[in-house]
Amino acid sequence: MVTRDSADSPRRRIIEAAVKLLENSGPDAVSTRAVAAAAGMQPPAIYRLFGDKAGLLEAVAEHGYAQFLERKYAQLDPAPQDPVEELRRGWNMVVEFGVSRPELFAVMNRATGRGSDAAHRAGLEILHGRVRRLAAGGWLRVDEELAAQIIQATGQGAVTTWHSTPANRRNPALLTVLRESMVAAVTRAQPVVLAAESGPAAAARALRAALPDSVDILSHAEQSMLREWLTRLAADRGTPHA
Repeated sequence: MVTRDSADSPRRRIIEAAVKLLENSGPDAVSTRAVAAAAGMQPPAIYRLFGDKAGLLEAVAEHGYAQFLERKYAQLDPAPQDPVEELRRGWNMVVEFGVSRPELFAVMNRATGRGSDAAHRAGLEILHGRVRRLAAGGWLRVDEELAAQIIQATGQGAVTTWHSTPANRRNPALLTVLRESMVAAVTRAQPVVLAAESGPAAAARALRAALPDSVDILSHAEQSMLREWLTRLAADRGTPHA
């Protein structure tokens, strides 16, 4: 769970000072002495509250994840009219965050603390929810796990490539092309109305997406077996995809 601090708490003041230094001057500027001075406090306060600089950077990552998740939840539509367009919006939001806040994004990606890990999992749950809605609507071209991996990889790759390219050579069209390539790889041009017409893989993806977390009429072992069968059928590469 992401730690929440009151707006005027010493911990919050230090974290916000560190974020400002990080984003304005880069990671080398985030020394305990500089952060303490920017927060109007003494360096021992950082060691007392965070242990060391590594602990402070973990707190900065948690702070970044909290802001990131706020954007994700604000955008979340549990019943979108167009799940493919929702996929585009979600991808855009992640990439825009990484492109506009590169230093913070990099610290978030390096974080290994429990708070950051919990926030990362919360973000993945939102992603998997989007993928599940695509599957339930008959839109998915590949199985859910591969779809989520493609979406993540293209988003991370877009941000990394953008920042590794000299500023005078950056072309916004790159981001659009990568996003549309991801959409084409993950989704169909039209949803499968009758999954059986496209073979067992499409039917398995749709059924697996529609299943609730628990099916009362089945035992735990039967539910596990059913999900295993559906996963194997959904991942069948021998089935042609429309």
